[in-house]
Formats: sequence, structure tokens, C-alpha cells
Amino acid sequence: MATKSIVATKVGMTQVWNEDGHIVPVTMLSVQPCRVVQIKTQERDGYSALQVTFGQRDARKLTMPKAGHFAAAGVDPGETLVELRLDDVSAYEVGQELAADVFAAGDLVDITGVSKGKGFAGVMKRHGFGGLPASHGAHRVHRKPGAIGACATPARVFKGQRMAGRMGNERVTTQNLVVVESDPEREIVLIRGSVPGPKQSTVLIKNASKKAVS
Repeated sequence: MATKSIVATKVGMTQVWNEDGHIVPVTMLSVQPCRVVQIKTQERDGYSALQVTFGQRDARKLTMPKAGHFAAAGVDPGETLVELRLDDVSAYEVGQELAADVFAAGDLVDITGVSKGKGFAGVMKRHGFGGLPASHGAHRVHRKPGAIGACATPARVFKGQRMAGRMGNERVTTQNLVVVESDPEREIVLIRGSVPGPKQSTVLIKNASKKAVS
């Protein structure tokens, strides 16, 4: 599990130049200071995590349970509540702020977000099927999946069979991405390469759980 984590908003992609004068494609993430609202521990909750919020929200526009939750913690209401699963939460306290300086340039991170929804897609686009023959009697079935059953026994389609359906809009984690720059003053973090999700989507950044093998 993670030892440090932060919430960010995806701004979009751009490019920067490294020390060698080469262009590096980066994703810009906006990291507003996160306020700790609740600390969950293994003994009390069965797992350890930080519940955080960011931004500002009028308490009058929240439901009474949510407004009461913020009031009990003594923390200003934010846009939403996000949970960060961490191994050890003993160093944190309610009301503490987490900023972009949690990570530094050169750190390896895993980023989790909800991927872009692509709508309904067939098996060739969704799963990379090769399709059926283009000739030799194949009649308007070129992009179909073919047989999906298993004959008379067990006479049913197995659960998890790859078929046409909604593509994307799934929780995705991209591992071992490199932090190019972390600037708490401008509240941004630059990540080398692409990050899951559309612009303005919320993503979670945590330290890499599996180091890349060189």
C-alpha cells in the first residue's frame, strides 16, 4: 500500500524541455491543498486511511449529515470527500493540510482515475478480436465475435466472456509514472506521459507500489 498520497485534478497535457534539450510530454495536475477531515485506523475501522477534502463549499448547500461531519471535525467544507488509503496514518492529524510538496521531482508514482468513456463498442475495438474471414462464404459477419457458447455441455455462456459492450469509464491505475516537477506555490504537479481520465477529472496520486524494472 501507499505511504503518501494526494488528490489532484487533471488539467491537460503540455510539454517541457529537459536538461538535454529534449521535449518531454507531461500531464499537468492541479493539486489544491487537501484538508484532513477524518483519520481511519486499523483498530477502529479495520483499515487505515485519510479522509480529505479540497476547495471550498458553502455549508448551507450541503446535506445536514455532510455539514455535520465537517462541523464535528472543525474543518471548512470542501467540494467533495476523498479517501486516501495509507499504511501508516500516525503522523497525521485532523485539520492538517497536504500540498503538492508531498512529492518531489524524480519520484515514481501510481495514478488512479476513471478512464474516458468510449460508449458502446464491438469486440474488435473493445478486445482486439481479429474478426471473421472476409471471403469464403462469410456473409456480413466480418466484425462479429463468432461462437460464444461451449456446445451442449455446459450449455451456457461463461461469466466474463469477452463481448461487445460499453468501453471505458472504468477505474484505472497507471503505474510507475515519473514526477517531472512539483510546485506547491502554483499548486501544480507535472507527470511524464499520460494520466487516466478526461480533463477536470479527479485523480489520486500515490507513491509507486511496484518499482519499474530497468
